[in-house]
Amino acid sequence: MAAAAMARSGQLLAGAAGARSGAPRLGLVGGRGAAAAGWSRPDPRGEVQYCAELVRKRDYEGFLCSLLLPAESRTSAFALRAFNVELAQIKDSITQKTTGLMRMQFWRDAVEGIYCDNPPHQPIATELWRAVKRHNLTKMWFMKIIDEREKNLDDRAYRNIQELEKYAENTQSALLYLTLEMLGVRDVHADHAASHIGKAQGIVTCLRATPYHCTRQKVFLPMDVCMLHGVSQEDFIRGKQEKNVRDVIYDIASQAHIHLEHARSFSKKVPVKAYPAFFCTVALDDYLCNVRKVDFNIFHPSLQRKSTLLPLHLYIRSWKKTY
Repeated sequence: MAAAAMARSGQLLAGAAGARSGAPRLGLVGGRGAAAAGWSRPDPRGEVQYCAELVRKRDYEGFLCSLLLPAESRTSAFALRAFNVELAQIKDSITQKTTGLMRMQFWRDAVEGIYCDNPPHQPIATELWRAVKRHNLTKMWFMKIIDEREKNLDDRAYRNIQELEKYAENTQSALLYLTLEMLGVRDVHADHAASHIGKAQGIVTCLRATPYHCTRQKVFLPMDVCMLHGVSQEDFIRGKQEKNVRDVIYDIASQAHIHLEHARSFSKKVPVKAYPAFFCTVALDDYLCNVRKVDFNIFHPSLQRKSTLLPLHLYIRSWKKTY
């Protein structure tokens, strides 16, 4: 049984790695393509493929991690991550905050409808409704994600690292809490681990997005850390690489590493059943290792490339049953 599960995980990841330029080979729902036009049909396969394809394109690491979940949780995980992608894209796709607020309100209403068994005719919402019914997911976590994303529509830097951590807790950690529920895990130690991993994820995401944001004349790194090292937002926008700029990145990256270490300190108490929810730590370790190799130069080209070995590393981590 264990060997079969290992082989299955390897096949899924290998298929995903080979499908990055085409339709995802999910092994989930027959051979249909991800046609957005098919989502409204009674057959749920269209919604599943729609969500999976969106996640594959916009959250490739999350896509790979979802493939390693048990089959009964995988389609729900794609719906959850597609929901997260939709919300995350709002900030970068609007020119006026009012538009963003309207789109956030659509999803707030959609979640209300889902829990009243009346989801809107939208592929992600329809599949989320199935996930909620299947796993009895907690409504509060969806609302926290929406509320926190809405607050983040303002284009301003985090005042301090704690504010960034709070944002990460209410978005990334909330996603992990929901993923644990999909796995049938409701355990305080798993929740503690999820909290720290989500915060690490949020911090790393902020770091990874910094070069992109700088091209748009925006910097969201915690102001208290920047001030501590005498670094201005303009220094990042100009792509400076002086030691004090790299010291800012070192301090922020170190905080992510600390959260990962805290999460792993619970590993002996966390149910093994919860481990698949935490395989995202593979990508976090990979980024933190790479940023250290380039001496915390956030603008180094190597940090912008996707890791071709990520599927292999994920497979090894799942085989070892560690996070």
